[in-house]
Amino acid sequence: MTPRTDAPTAREMCTFLADYAARLLGSGATCIRLEKNVRRIGAAFGMQVEVAVFPRHIHLSVVAQGGGELYTSIAAISDCSLSFAVNAALSRLSWDVADGTVGFAEAVRRFSAIAGMRGEDRLLVLLLASVANAAFCRLFGGDAVAMAVVFGATLAGFALRQFMAARHADFRLTVIACSFVSSVLAGADGLFGLGATPEIAVGTSVLYLVPGIPFINSFSDMLDRHYICAFGRFTDALVITGCLSIGLCAGMMLMNVGMF
Repeated sequence: MTPRTDAPTAREMCTFLADYAARLLGSGATCIRLEKNVRRIGAAFGMQVEVAVFPRHIHLSVVAQGGGELYTSIAAISDCSLSFAVNAALSRLSWDVADGTVGFAEAVRRFSAIAGMRGEDRLLVLLLASVANAAFCRLFGGDAVAMAVVFGATLAGFALRQFMAARHADFRLTVIACSFVSSVLAGADGLFGLGATPEIAVGTSVLYLVPGIPFINSFSDMLDRHYICAFGRFTDALVITGCLSIGLCAGMMLMNVGMF
């Protein structure tokens, strides 16, 4: 491929792609998507890109066309919340660069704008998460009272999660605290005899904390033979699940809800 007239140096490209890859993976992308996106951008400027993905770092090398200039960079994976909007915007950027509609300087500018994107409206996410968890309660056979209880328990637990996340609290501690609060509130269904399906209310009150994306991404990475990253993500998901269980069991014990 013939390099474009606005082609950067290997060093500039490597620095940009390292930041791009770290942000993309931190936003919830799989390893295979990361590889395709960075190589697509590099190929658009006539450069070869090699990337190695580890659980907390990315090792990226860029070679200029013809095997001349070479530059290597190591970047820490961005510690940011999962975001489908950021994930999709970064992937769209790679296609725009590949199509020739975006030059390097514009790509850098757009990346900075994407990285600074504000998340979805917190109140809207809080409401939708609570409605979704109440729907899960109904899906598993919960009655109307159980659904209302789960809605309130999720509302309180998710609000606590947003509060602790805004203050950069340890995510494991956050999961324990949120699952405890939600299970205690959901246990009121059985404690006060509010409905006919109290056990379903307690069981579904913490489903919003289940690490579905880490589990799915770990399986995807394993299929693509990124075994180290897959194992790391799977371990993170297991740790989160364990923290969820600790909070749930503590809440059930406090409310004297039978586990068996």
